[in-house]
Amino acid sequence: MEQIGTSTALLTDHYELTMLGSALADGSADRECVFEVFARRLPAGRRYGVVAGTARVLEAIADFRFGDSELAQLEQTAVVDQDTLAWLADYRFSGQIDGYPEGELYFPGSPIMTVRGSFAEAVVLETLILSILNHDTAVASAAARMSGAASGRPIIEMGGRRTHEQAAVAAARAAYLAGFATTSNLEAGRRYGIPTRGTTAHAFILLHDSEEAAFRSQVAKVGTDTTLLVDTYDISRGIETAVRVAGPELGAIRIDSGDVGVLARKAREQLDQLGAKDTRIVVSGDLDEHAIAALRAEPVDAYGVGTSVVTGSGAPTASMVYKLVEVDGRPVAKRSEDKASRGGRKSAVRRHKGTGTALEEVVHPADNPPELGEHDRVLPIALMRDGKAVADLPTLEDARTRLRRGMVSLPWEGLKLSQGEPAIPTTFL
Repeated sequence: MEQIGTSTALLTDHYELTMLGSALADGSADRECVFEVFARRLPAGRRYGVVAGTARVLEAIADFRFGDSELAQLEQTAVVDQDTLAWLADYRFSGQIDGYPEGELYFPGSPIMTVRGSFAEAVVLETLILSILNHDTAVASAAARMSGAASGRPIIEMGGRRTHEQAAVAAARAAYLAGFATTSNLEAGRRYGIPTRGTTAHAFILLHDSEEAAFRSQVAKVGTDTTLLVDTYDISRGIETAVRVAGPELGAIRIDSGDVGVLARKAREQLDQLGAKDTRIVVSGDLDEHAIAALRAEPVDAYGVGTSVVTGSGAPTASMVYKLVEVDGRPVAKRSEDKASRGGRKSAVRRHKGTGTALEEVVHPADNPPELGEHDRVLPIALMRDGKAVADLPTLEDARTRLRRGMVSLPWEGLKLSQGEPAIPTTFL
């Protein structure tokens, strides 16, 4: 049997295969089922969410194959029996997937992804799908709030050292999708074509015998249109030295500590006095959307954000779930009081005013859509058919555009960073 080095098949939970084995044994594995991904609520304080990770989900499903090493692991640890091993050896998802495209806004109850197939084929994908969507959506949702707070000023994603090395790549992608301008992560640049940026850390300044020597080294190598880190010692002296070394055409300075709002104001005054009127000011250091919003009136030209964006700015998961909602065409639903779900395959429409402002999210039975108004929009799109990704799916750049348009469509109240209700209500038909 072919060895599959990039398999995603074991990025799952033990109980998925326990259910599979039992269903194969009792004959229920082939029943046609519909699973739905949705979030019962938004994280506390959030008024909208941003779908991200869909493209990564489709890639991961394509690689969900059990090769020699995966089957050997399952056999050696007695996770499944021989009949289940034989079934897994030939596993290929052959079902249908629909869902919200990346960059789409979502709200409580939105049917973000719908997976149709046999119980056996679909149930084993639960953990894989949720792990990707929950992570990427959490990062994108936080990044969108930061991008909105920045009011058009660019943000560089620089959180790779604050999370798992692979999560860092996915986080850079999600942040870029949500409006960040660049990333410091080179693998994200290679894999997804995201522009990368970076200059120096304090270690580079400390390496040299003087701050001036460090600045001269950097300028000699990369030119005057660079960003010099001026807060290793005394910021005022650092700015003076930076302009003396690079001249008034210095590209930017970066401030990475202290009360960056006050420091940016003083830095702007000093730069202007030194003739460096076009030198930009970049600030970083534990920024989140609230800190960025507080800096809106300050002379800051760009932001660097790390920890808060890769951790979802306090909401590291979107809390999405993957629930069985239909078996052989019959709606099924969990009825527990605090975790209830709605049965049946669903779709959704977003209604808008003539001005383009969103009014409500209407979630309806997939086979009984409501009448569409002139400005209404059907949200889910086809993602997979017969186990293969649909041709010409939206690109990462398409997702950025979609989100920009979606943010413009939200009522003003829905853009606030304060606690409040979702930007628009969800109506269930």
